[in-house]
Order: sequence, then C-alpha cells, then structure tokens
Amino acid sequence: MVDHEDDLTTSVNGFTRDGKTLYIISSVGRDKAALLAMDWETGTEKVLAEHPKADISRILSNPETDVVEAAGAEHLKIDWIPLNERIADDLKLLHGLLPGNVDIADRTQDDTRWIVVSSAAESPSTYHLYERDKGTMSELFSSRPELKSYRLAPMHSQVIPARDGLNLVSYLTLPEGEVSARESPLPMVLLVHGGPWARDAYGYNSYHQWLANRGYAVLSVNFRGSVGFGKAFVNAGDLQWGRKMHDDLLDAVEWAVKQGIADRHRIAIMGGSYGGYATLAGLAFTPDVFCCGVDIVGPSNLETLLATVPPYWAAFFENLARRVGDPRTEDGRALLRQRSPLHSADRIVKPLLIGQGANDPRVKQAEADQIIEAMRAKTLPVTYVLYPQEGHGFAVPENGLSFNAIAETFLAAHLGGRCEPFGDDFRGAEFEVREGSAHVPGMAKALPGRD
Repeated sequence: MVDHEDDLTTSVNGFTRDGKTLYIISSVGRDKAALLAMDWETGTEKVLAEHPKADISRILSNPETDVVEAAGAEHLKIDWIPLNERIADDLKLLHGLLPGNVDIADRTQDDTRWIVVSSAAESPSTYHLYERDKGTMSELFSSRPELKSYRLAPMHSQVIPARDGLNLVSYLTLPEGEVSARESPLPMVLLVHGGPWARDAYGYNSYHQWLANRGYAVLSVNFRGSVGFGKAFVNAGDLQWGRKMHDDLLDAVEWAVKQGIADRHRIAIMGGSYGGYATLAGLAFTPDVFCCGVDIVGPSNLETLLATVPPYWAAFFENLARRVGDPRTEDGRALLRQRSPLHSADRIVKPLLIGQGANDPRVKQAEADQIIEAMRAKTLPVTYVLYPQEGHGFAVPENGLSFNAIAETFLAAHLGGRCEPFGDDFRGAEFEVREGSAHVPGMAKALPGRD
C-alpha cells in the first residue's frame, strides 16, 4: 500500500529472471525516489541508486538476467548511475562519443551489441549501433533526417528560484544566433506543459524550435507539481492550481525580464491541457502580465472538469480530489470555483486563441464553450477553433498544422514575430472557426478556399 504523498513517485519495476529480487523505484521514507532491490524471500530492501536532486526514473537491465546494471535520473539532463564497472566504462564512452542525452533502446541477448539513442536540442533522436567488444559506434538513422540540413537553436538549462525558495528547473531557447548578438529584450512565449504531473525536459522540442525560429524567446518551467524532482516538489502543488503553481510561472517570467531576455510588454502564455488551464488562469487572474494567450484543450471550469471524469479515470479520482480540490465537500467546491478561470472571464482583456477537440474525453468541449460564452457576453477578444474529429490534442497531422498556422499568425499579430502566409496550411484539415476569425489577420480570407 502506497500513501498519497508517494503515489506519483513510487513504482514496481519487475523481478530478476530467477525471481529472487524485485526492483522498486520508491520515495517512501525519503524525498527523492531511489532504486531499491528487495530480496523476495526475506523482504529486506537495499538502496542501489539515488540522486541528490532528482528522482530515479529509469533503469538499464541485463538482457539475460534482468539484473539492473544502471539507474537514470533527470535533473537538468539525464544522469546515469552505473552499478558495475563494465557498464560504467560503456556509459563513459557513449557520453564521450554522442551529444546530449544518451539512452539505451535495446541490447542483444549476448549483450555484445546495443542500440543507443542520442538526443540534443539541436539534433533530434539519432539511433546508433554500439559494438561493445570493439568499442565502436556507427549511426543507423535519425528520427527526423529532414532536419539535418538546418541549424537548430540550442536549449539552455536554467534553475530559477521561486519566491518561496523552491528551485524551478527550466529550459530556455533563443532564436539561433541570439545568445551573443542580442541587444534588446525579445518577445517571449511562456510554454506551459500539461499534466500537470509531468515535466519539461532537455532535448529536441519542436515547439521550442518553431517559436524560436519565428523570433521569440521560449521558456518552459517545471512549476511545483511537476514530477521528477522529489515528492516534496510534487506535493507542493496540491490544491495550488491557479495559485502557487501559477506564481512559479510568474516568477520565471520576472526572472526572464530582469535578465534582459524578455520584453515585459510582449510576453505570451501558451500550452495544452493543464498548460491550457494555465493560459486561461494567466489571462483571467493576472491580466496585466501577458499580452495574449493560446489555450489548447484547457479546462476553464474545475467544477465541471471533475464532474465529467471519464470512466477510465475512476481509480485516479481520489488523487484528483486531493491534488486539485474535492467536489464532494463544501470547501472543496468553493476552492474549485475560486480557481476556475471561467468565473473570472470578465477580467480577460488580452487576446485569446482557443483550440478544442469536440471528442475530447478528458477536457470536454463544454470547457471551451463555457468560457467562449462568458467572453462573448462581455464582447471580449477571443478566437475559437473547434476540431470536430479530434480528442485531447491533435492526432491528425493536417489538423495540427492548421492550428499551428493559426497560432503563428495570432502570435505575430501580438508579439511582432515572423509568420508564414497561410497558403495550403488548411488543406486536409477539418475544423470550424466558432468565434473571432477577424482577430487573426488573413484567416477569414483563407477559410473559404480550404478543402
């Protein structure tokens, strides 16, 4: 039985082939999750690996015995902790030969050949054949070979202090060439991850590259509630939607302004799912901070969000009640109402773009419809794009491309960055502009010609 405070940072990772040892990644009795080995016969546990700043989040097992030979934790980047000398030598060699993060995708049964994946912000995942006995490496293929001819922007890891002392691991991407050449603050997009029990990480990020290419600084922040940094950091987000979790985002924005990175008057907030909620909260609760927002499948009303939990989330409901707010109590309902951007929609005065899937089982279409209706009643600036066949995000490539084209033009209008003409970006996409096509320059003209 795992208590609430450990349920997001504890997991069972399987037995050795002989059934004598069970591996567990656990935060029980500690803050950062460690790798434990349990003797199945006696029940005694032994700590095999731990990291001072991050949870153990991955393991590397022998293909023949299933004995764990290394453990990985991700703070700024992935750190591997070898558990024997041979693996230590392998990992040292791999990190010397390959850029960025290194992961082991597969190993032959005799363990003489590995498939190794390397990934850096400037080079998407590339797969290699590593021959252990020879110590040689040969490239197999890249996951995105079409990008090899382009010069991508580096991603900078940064620890930003929150107002109460928590350390927020964050990632900043600047337009290529801006690190040394920047003479004045840039327009910035604060890109907020979903979940919220997930995390941003170092590596190739298509949204960072796209937005940086358009002339924006892009900042992603692991606000409290994000996973990977210990259970105290996760649990610090309990009941803090729209409050301390949002304060962390504001503190990161203030850091970027004080560092001369961001122009205080040209900062957008953008994200999907929880990131969409954060966008709505940013415009509703702190209307003077952001000049515009892009919400993708974000909940606007926490009361209706928890009232429409899909059946496959039933086992997760207690977790939601503890971490977001309990709709079964009077105090819980009051908290959910208070933290819902819908009930502060009249404070949204900056332009807002919403993308929503009509078949979303997690964040129902009603979440978008409710806030659109509230803003329409107050004649507030909003553009609403509904995708009839989509769910929680964009599964159809043409639909994703169409929304990104709309978002790019919307951001350019308010941040001053570059954008491409719509051209054929709507071809093959299925969507309806339910509100505010006139707020996105050129979109109304482009709509009649799409097929």
